[in-house]
Amino acid sequence: MRKVAIYGKGGIGKSTTTQNTVAGLCELGRKVMVVGCDPKADSTRLLLGGLSQKSVLDTLREEGEDVELEDIRKEGYGGTWCVESGGPEPGVGCAGRGIITSINMLESLGAYEESEGLDYAFYDVLGDVVCGGFAMPIRDGKAEEIYIVVSGEMMAMYAANNISKGIMKFAQSGNVRLGGLICNSRAVDNEQEMIEKFAEKLGTHMIWFVPRDNDVQRAEINRKTVIEWKPEVPQADKYRGLAKAIDANEKFVIPTPMEIEELESLLMEFGLMN
Repeated sequence: MRKVAIYGKGGIGKSTTTQNTVAGLCELGRKVMVVGCDPKADSTRLLLGGLSQKSVLDTLREEGEDVELEDIRKEGYGGTWCVESGGPEPGVGCAGRGIITSINMLESLGAYEESEGLDYAFYDVLGDVVCGGFAMPIRDGKAEEIYIVVSGEMMAMYAANNISKGIMKFAQSGNVRLGGLICNSRAVDNEQEMIEKFAEKLGTHMIWFVPRDNDVQRAEINRKTVIEWKPEVPQADKYRGLAKAIDANEKFVIPTPMEIEELESLLMEFGLMN
């Protein structure tokens, strides 16, 4: 089983990218479990047709410790298993603790065992690697392949560079590696070329470029991935391509993060090309 985590700046489109990629993997016949690691519990919405997924922490609060596997996961599009970690009540506690609790519970209930037949476990993780809870999937070896969703915007690239620092740190004592950058386009000038150069500086590659397309929003309004909503549209093929690229990927590296001055120079270089 391949253990994959998707990181990136808040609002960059991690959850949308993850769910559409998983739909593409389902078309390839892969069995996938998606674990949402965001207190908003919205990482599996498109795979579940908008159904409200009770989070692991909500289940524990309401039912106590006597929980079965079927209480915390639902079957979604293409036979995917969907789990939401959830978070504490607003203003109380650390959201990162939900990730730790959820993954430990999934392990204790046998969700990762061979009998489940999983090809992939995907973790959709909130924001930067800035605290122990959100770093947990890579710190404790729960995820070994990391993909960073990025765009040509400065703060998205800054976050990607920061996440790479976290990967580099945890790679020293574990198997975690960076599998590549996924550019979720914001139609920035020279964006594809800039992210390719950024990836090169990090020692990795841009594994896929996802163009900006309003069909993504239209599918979300219909509470579906693009592949399920309108499998014939060009954007569906873009996500199929990303799924195939991840499935065939063999380039996993310990990244070499940039200094902030070098990163800003890169942004200026490509921003002034026109």
